[in-house]
Amino acid sequence: MPVTQEATENGEAEERGGAALSNGRTVAIVAGVIAAIVASAYLVGHHLGTDTARLGAAPTAEPPAGEPRQVAAAPRPPAAAPPPPVMAVQPITGPGRPPLPAERGGPFGSRRTTGTPEVALTFDDGPDPSQTPQALAMLRRHGVKATFCLVGINVTAFPGLVRQIAGDGHTLCNHSWEHDVRLGVRSRASIRADLARTNKAIRDAAPGARVSYYRQPGGAWTASIVAVSRELGMTPLHWTVDPQDWRKPGAGSIASTVNSGTTRGAIVLLHDAGGDRRGTIAALRSILPNLARRFQLCALPPGIDPPRMHGREWPLKLGQI
Repeated sequence: MPVTQEATENGEAEERGGAALSNGRTVAIVAGVIAAIVASAYLVGHHLGTDTARLGAAPTAEPPAGEPRQVAAAPRPPAAAPPPPVMAVQPITGPGRPPLPAERGGPFGSRRTTGTPEVALTFDDGPDPSQTPQALAMLRRHGVKATFCLVGINVTAFPGLVRQIAGDGHTLCNHSWEHDVRLGVRSRASIRADLARTNKAIRDAAPGARVSYYRQPGGAWTASIVAVSRELGMTPLHWTVDPQDWRKPGAGSIASTVNSGTTRGAIVLLHDAGGDRRGTIAALRSILPNLARRFQLCALPPGIDPPRMHGREWPLKLGQI
């Protein structure tokens, strides 16, 4: 049957319509796929962003029943910076330190404490040929330095002991020429002559030794003797603890008084001569280890003659109060 022109045109139109429909479906499918991909990417990104914003580590699986739950250790804090060094209290011992200055607490301004936490043992009336070496041996055994207040006539009699005292690192102190308890009421000229004579004897026995302290026998201080001793460059030296060992109360009493009565900064009065001092020497067996456990024991600083400016002492160094 012959095909008419109309039929041909209608067929071509149908083919064009079918092709157009097919192309439209393809575009729709492609658009749908792209939309699905975009939506999936958005959901994945949103999920990851949410997880990233959460704090803490990913959840761990629950431990099996019966086993203890493991708790994560807390993060260690950053190491703290080391504290600044603490300045130690400057001890009164040491080269170049001036002798202790006067102190209001002692009679007529004499010195009765070290002015620091340290404790000073002092020995009066020597040297003695028998008892001083025993005292020195005990001090040496315990590694303790002390201060020896020397009587002039004993210095001239036993100069070798003075050198031994100084050689062991102990401090030397003037205790008058012949232990004159009434020296303080004499004229200033007499006081000056007595103290100067004793100083010379000490320095002759131990050349180069410094004598920066004076202790009045019996503690019988007066304004005159305090003034003269200062004029000669010596600090008037009193004490804090006195066991009255010169009365010979026995080693037990001497040790008990010293051990119980000594506090920080104390100056302890003892005797290594001037009579029978066996009780004092025996008491040292208790005194030295007892005090050494509780305090730092020291010799008073020999220093130099106190530096002065217009009659006044220079400001004290740290630790000398």
